[in-house]
Amino acid sequence: MKNFIDVHAAEMVFSTKKGRFHALQDVNLTVAKGEFVTLIGHSGCGKSTLLNLIAGLLMPTSGALLCDNREIASPGPERAVVFQNHSLLPWLTCYENVYLGVERVFGERANKTELKRRTMDALELVGMGHAIAKRPQEISGGMKQRVGIARALAMEPKVLLMDEPFGALDALTRAHLQDELLKIVARTQSTVVMVTHDVDEAVLLSDRIVMMTNGPAATIGEILNVELERPRNRVQLAEDPRYVHYRKEVLDFLYTRHGQKLAA
Repeated sequence: MKNFIDVHAAEMVFSTKKGRFHALQDVNLTVAKGEFVTLIGHSGCGKSTLLNLIAGLLMPTSGALLCDNREIASPGPERAVVFQNHSLLPWLTCYENVYLGVERVFGERANKTELKRRTMDALELVGMGHAIAKRPQEISGGMKQRVGIARALAMEPKVLLMDEPFGALDALTRAHLQDELLKIVARTQSTVVMVTHDVDEAVLLSDRIVMMTNGPAATIGEILNVELERPRNRVQLAEDPRYVHYRKEVLDFLYTRHGQKLAA
């Protein structure tokens, strides 16, 4: 498969009031077209930093990052980002929040009818076509995240980058949106890189799980191939010995080989 993302020897050092902080060291990663990759590790291991580098929100101290054989030097519409905070504009409706992104990306080469169609198609894809006139304060947290995902998908990105998009949701809503994301990715064939703290989420969604070592100077410790057939059903997988094996492998890496005491 063709690689859409290439990370070559990426280093990230931040300048802080207490001096230089070495966040990432010698990170090498490739992500193929249509692949779903999750980044997992303890807090402070640089997962979000790596995602922000791929998004172009940060520039590496050294090394290089490519998307579709082009250097990542800034944010771009081919790399859409969904954050844990939905980041919707509260004075706009769900429809207007999505339309805003569509207009920015396609406004110069598409008429208003096409822009409206793209907006509605994205909202329908995430099951939010019924709430186009509602504002963020009028809908639930899970619905807000659906709109955030719709806004990202409406730009037809080559890569969907997700930073713990379900982390602030209750367990039932989180599970439901995970299942919906599986269906959306199957339909769109999106290339996805997602940050998560949730082992079960990583195994359920991923083609590969990238396990990060502890910071500072964090790097990729191991990469686990998840060879579970798609479409995936969480109830059936719960009793699948391969699912149990993958889950145990991630837990063993995080809590045995790279355990970290939580701050009091």
